[in-house]
Amino acid sequence: MVDASRGRILVVEDDADVRALLTRYLKIEGYEVHQAVDARSAYQALSDCPPDLVLLDVMLSPDDGLDVLSQVRQTSDVAVILLTGKGEEADRVMGLKLGADDYVVKPFSPAEVAARVSSVLRRVKGVTTPSLTFDGLTLDLGTREVRVGSELVALTAKEFDLLTFLASSPRQVFSREQLLDQVWHSSSEWQGEGTVTEHIRRLRKRVELDADHPRWITTVRGVGYRFNP
Repeated sequence: MVDASRGRILVVEDDADVRALLTRYLKIEGYEVHQAVDARSAYQALSDCPPDLVLLDVMLSPDDGLDVLSQVRQTSDVAVILLTGKGEEADRVMGLKLGADDYVVKPFSPAEVAARVSSVLRRVKGVTTPSLTFDGLTLDLGTREVRVGSELVALTAKEFDLLTFLASSPRQVFSREQLLDQVWHSSSEWQGEGTVTEHIRRLRKRVELDADHPRWITTVRGVGYRFNP
C-alpha cells in the first residue's frame, strides 16, 4: 500500500527494465513513485508533481544526467541520488560537486536503492524512520535492522526483504511462487521454489525462539507462508 507520508520519488531512467524494477520495488516499500524517461519529461514531472527525491541515471540517453542535475540545482534543492556505472568515478565525483546527495553504482539491488532512499530522505527532509513493531519483534525499515526483544539479529539483505514483505501483510498467506515474484522479482521458471523454503528456514532460526514451533512465520499446508502478528 502506498503511504504518501513516506515520500514521493521521481525515477529518471531511460532503461525501461531498470525503471520498472525500481518503480515496482519502491511502491512495495510504500513510496509514491513517478517516472521520467528523459530530461524533458523529468523537468515536466518536477514542475507538475514535485518529488521529495529524484533517482537520476547519469548515462541518461540522449541527455546527460549531470546536465539535468545542474539544471535542477538552479531552481530546486530536491534530494538527488545518482545511478551510475562501475567505471564512472569521475561522474560520481562531479555529481556530488554539483549537489547530488548520494549515488548507487550499477548493477545494484532494488533493496540497496530503497535503503539509500530512506537514508537520504531522513537526512535531508527529516522523514521519520518507519518501522514495523510487534510483541517482541521490531523491523526498522530505514536502518534495515531487526530486533528480537532487545537483541539485534543479523539478517542477509534477502532475509530482511522476505521478513519485511511478510510482516507488511500480517495473516495474509503467500505461496512460494508469489514470494519469488514479489521478493526475488523472479519466477519458478527461472528460480526454484526451494529458494523460498530455505530462506524461510534460515529466518526462523534467526528470529524464532523455537524454529521447530514458529511464532511469527507459519506454514499454511499446501498453500505457503504467512506472518502472525
